[in-house]
Amino acid sequence: MQITKGVKQLCAEAEAEIENIPAAEAVTLAADPNVRLVDIRDVRELERDGQTPGALHAPRDMLEFWVDPESPYYRDAFGTGQKFVLFCAGGLRSALAAKRLQDMGFGPVAHIVGGFRAWKEAGGATEPRPAKGKA
Repeated sequence: MQITKGVKQLCAEAEAEIENIPAAEAVTLAADPNVRLVDIRDVRELERDGQTPGALHAPRDMLEFWVDPESPYYRDAFGTGQKFVLFCAGGLRSALAAKRLQDMGFGPVAHIVGGFRAWKEAGGATEPRPAKGKA
């Protein structure tokens, strides 16, 4: 089967329509009470690579459900009116996720270019994920 649009094109199209925040800027934004960092990585990635202190963990596969107030899975954390800055491991999934939330009318929303990897390279704080049952 031949696809007509690949991941690279989808991500480029998403980044053309969303706010893209460089990692160094995101590090400074993390202290802003009007900004909420949202880690959309899988829990296994957090356990393996660590996490960003204070970031809300919202796995990519549940994000739309957690954001939608009509969903039985809605999370109040998404009703605060803050600016939500999404990140994944490398910035691809978060670009697509930010575009999807923007398409839903949710916002303000943006994503960190380069994801968690770029966050660490820019000096962003990280910590190990607490053992299961400890957090």
